[in-house]
Amino acid sequence: MSENQTVKLTKRDKETVFWRYTVITNSLFNYASMEAPSLVYALSPALRKIYKDDDDYKASLKNQYKYFNTTPIMAESLVGASLAMEEKDGIKALEPVQSLKTSLMGPFAGIGDSVFNVMMNTIIGSITGSLALSGNLIAPPLIGFVWAMIMLFAVKRPLFWGGYNSGVAIVEKFGDQLSRLTNAASVLGVTVVGSLVPTVIKIQTGLVMKTGKVSTNVQTDMLDKIMPSLLPVLATYIIYKLLDSKKWTPTKCIFLVIVFALVCSYFGILTVPK
Repeated sequence: MSENQTVKLTKRDKETVFWRYTVITNSLFNYASMEAPSLVYALSPALRKIYKDDDDYKASLKNQYKYFNTTPIMAESLVGASLAMEEKDGIKALEPVQSLKTSLMGPFAGIGDSVFNVMMNTIIGSITGSLALSGNLIAPPLIGFVWAMIMLFAVKRPLFWGGYNSGVAIVEKFGDQLSRLTNAASVLGVTVVGSLVPTVIKIQTGLVMKTGKVSTNVQTDMLDKIMPSLLPVLATYIIYKLLDSKKWTPTKCIFLVIVFALVCSYFGILTVPK
């Protein structure tokens, strides 16, 4: 790969990224990388301007295509920050960009889902639903349109440009110390992802070992005392190792988990966690 020369994007280039992501959000979706295809679609024209070398361009696209999943509204800021960091630092920004996305997409999803997908949508839905039940046919679509415009110009655009300005500030402020920021963001990202294993993945064995009159529950008397959530950790590790192989796709892994769970449940090896 060649050292990237600094390329200054025009406002139109940045606007193009914003509109491409806003329009296509979640339309390009798969279970392997979630929202990454939408991200690549949005950034690709700007990245082509930043990277004149084909190998650098491909490396950037491959980096952006890694797993990415957060509330689309909050994602606008991460799209802007990613663009700014690559525009400023070129190929050297790939690792910091990925670390930034990994560490923030979880917390941003929590904020976005709570504020926009639950609270605000419930409020707007209640208002429009009440008006529709009262026989008002004009107000509900009008309120929906006004709300969409508010979200577009008062929320999404400020988040995108705020993220872009923050991305520039990160590079300018930390400069040569960017590797330290990357390490810190990586630790935060690993912590966030690691915390999902015991909280989201629930696996429990129903095996009981009997020695004479003494019965030992494998789950509560052995595994939980050695390492709580040991089975979820092992399951996660096995799935990750399978996904690392080209022979295994996410779809195959899903079917493997279903079949394995059914068979083990039938023979009492696995039980439903309480």
